[in-house]
Amino acid sequence: MANVLYTAEATVTGGRAGGHGRTTDGELDVELRSPVQMGGEGGGTNPEQLFAVGYAACFESAIGAAGRREHAEVGDVSIVARVSLLPGEERTYKLAVVLDVSLPQVEDREQAVRIVAAAHQVCPYSNSVRGNVDVGLTANGHAVT
Repeated sequence: MANVLYTAEATVTGGRAGGHGRTTDGELDVELRSPVQMGGEGGGTNPEQLFAVGYAACFESAIGAAGRREHAEVGDVSIVARVSLLPGEERTYKLAVVLDVSLPQVEDREQAVRIVAAAHQVCPYSNSVRGNVDVGLTANGHAVT
């Protein structure tokens, strides 16, 4: 891996149902629990929640870059990320993601859609999951295709 910009390191013990996760620098320290909706006890976070937060945070940065390219002031961006765990074929699992992006300072519908579509091309999370995870996007309530 040439030109590494940053590497995050974390250790997990016990898995998603009753585990613990901690980054090497100690900034993230979480109890892992299966959600009640999946028959778990709840009371902790789970990989889907962590993925949703990470993807939304990364995508927000990509929105900033895409907005600058459009010469648009994106302002106070808000992203609601929904990460769903779905059954796959032959007892496997897969993910699906929906990112609902709110750009309150971008009033032009077409420009908002262009910014979100461009962000989807730059975001490292989007690039990592492309072709493997269904990702739905909206910009100010309008579908991004």
